[in-house]
Amino acid sequence: MISNNFFRALGNFFTEVLFYPYEAIRSIDGWWMSNLFNMVLFAITSGLFIYWLGQLRKYRKANAD
Repeated sequence: MISNNFFRALGNFFTEVLFYPYEAIRSIDGWWMSNLFNMVLFAITSGLFIYWLGQLRKYRKANAD
């Protein structure tokens, strides 16, 4: 009985607490707001990718000498 309650509590924690941000994103009304959110995430990811490639270039130049 205790293990059953534990797993129910764990399932409730995941669905009610950890998935709340996804529910908020899903409930965004309007095409522009949804796409604005995606564009911001894409811009952040692109910026981090460009930074990572710059760091790889620096590392490669340091080891080439």
